[in-house]
Amino acid sequence: MNRRSPDFHPALRLIHWLMVALVFTMLFVGVGMVSTAGPAYVSLLALHRPIGIAILALVLVRLPLRLATGAPPLPDDLPTMQKRIAWGSHVLLYLTLFAMPLIGWGMLSAGGYPVQVTKGFTLPPILPHDLRLYAVLREAHTVIALLFFALILAHLAAALMHGLIRRDGVFRSMTTGHRRVPATTSEHDHSEDTVRPLA
Repeated sequence: MNRRSPDFHPALRLIHWLMVALVFTMLFVGVGMVSTAGPAYVSLLALHRPIGIAILALVLVRLPLRLATGAPPLPDDLPTMQKRIAWGSHVLLYLTLFAMPLIGWGMLSAGGYPVQVTKGFTLPPILPHDLRLYAVLREAHTVIALLFFALILAHLAAALMHGLIRRDGVFRSMTTGHRRVPATTSEHDHSEDTVRPLA
């Protein structure tokens, strides 16, 4: 894709919304796991593991695709600081989306628990059995989950701002496409203030 395109690649948009569905499902499952015990917890855990692995797999597909296809520039009238904050928050989102399921996989491996994706398909352990390491990774998994929740709230607020208040086409570029870009955009494509979202 041309890096000056006003829209994200269709495959990126598809992966984005698949991940949105998985992430929100994971958030509800996670809340349920915290507040539930007994058979219900086991059922939620059986959902939690494959969803986490699916998110990890999609991140591994999405990031190279994003680097290969590029992204539309943010609006010219958006302050440079906001552009840099947007870029930084997207970097953190990618890092947490990658780290959280990977740490979860490592945590289960260290605890000696199977990582069953589906019936008859169990992932191999990636770390040796070590209960101390399990405790450390469990704490890290929780901290990253809280950070991720905060990032999701910020990302949602930014999306609503662009879609409902600014109406600058940023939200549309990740939904239907066909974003309308001001004529001045092309004049600033190579300026030092141009910061592209990672998506």
